[in-house]
Amino acid sequence: MLPDYIQITANTAEALASYLSENHFTQLFIVVDENTEQHCLPLVVAELPSNSVVIKIASGEANKNLDTCSIIWSTLTKENADRQALLINLGGGVITDMGGFCASTYKRGIAFVNIPTTLLSQVDASIGGKLGIDFNGFKNHIGLFQIPNKVIVDPVFLKTLPDEELISGFAEVIKHNVIAKGDLYQVLKDESFEEIDWLNWIESSLDIKNNIVEADPREAGARKLLNFGHTIGHAIESHYLGSPNHLRHGEAIAIGMIAEAFLSTLKTGLSQPELHDLAEYLLKIYGWRQIDEKDFQEIVSLTLQDKKNTGKLVNCVLLEAIGRATYDVVITEAEIISALAYYNSLSR
Repeated sequence: MLPDYIQITANTAEALASYLSENHFTQLFIVVDENTEQHCLPLVVAELPSNSVVIKIASGEANKNLDTCSIIWSTLTKENADRQALLINLGGGVITDMGGFCASTYKRGIAFVNIPTTLLSQVDASIGGKLGIDFNGFKNHIGLFQIPNKVIVDPVFLKTLPDEELISGFAEVIKHNVIAKGDLYQVLKDESFEEIDWLNWIESSLDIKNNIVEADPREAGARKLLNFGHTIGHAIESHYLGSPNHLRHGEAIAIGMIAEAFLSTLKTGLSQPELHDLAEYLLKIYGWRQIDEKDFQEIVSLTLQDKKNTGKLVNCVLLEAIGRATYDVVITEAEIISALAYYNSLSR
């Protein structure tokens, strides 16, 4: 069962109006980017007080940084926002991560509501209380834990997305089932992407993530399982961020899942047929992108910044089987390079 602060609905405007009527806020601010301002804000603007302040930031992971936080904090300060103000984050994972971070640190914390508008943010980034920004090229390097006051999830926003953004977010749906629900992974794998019932899979993914988060809210243990594919995937994403070879989050995490599944066959007992099955499925969805061997060492170096590490040891989440994962498995530099080489070998 999902916690009360998460509401899945087919009518965001109604859900937001109900929440605002039940709570008193002195001021209301809403963070958007150029995309959500155009496509998503019109779906909720009628329910906002007339004196609401829209804070527009530039879209994209490259803008998830302290400079953009300063824009948000400066607007709140200029408008004399007090601790009874509300910040609504209308957007994908960049906005919900960064907006929640800004709300939680402004005057030691104001209320915030997430209205996730991408598949990635609806099934992952907007819930669970992990907030943060990128710093010096490292993803989510500065952050904190704080549960949103409300999360309103509405699949209608997915209609505003290009296919590549839906596919990117789908990586987290796959991940949730691979680490915790092997039977559902088999069902998911057999569905046509074009005919997926998003409401059903969003609710299922939220349930998987919430069960893990409730057992370990501050990522001291089992919550680390949610990072499958992310140790190597985040390093790849960070390495190519801002380059002509830029990868969307889901594309990088798909590569990370294949690489870490390969390591799972070496270290935690994942069978070769399961590795091949998962790799084939991910390549079918995401295609194949060559990683230049000259980039291997830099990618390895970036894994050293992973938040799950202990000292100079890189800790990874690996699979024991499809549907069962384990965490804090130490992987070496040589093993990471072998995993990247394995991924490259899958060229078709």
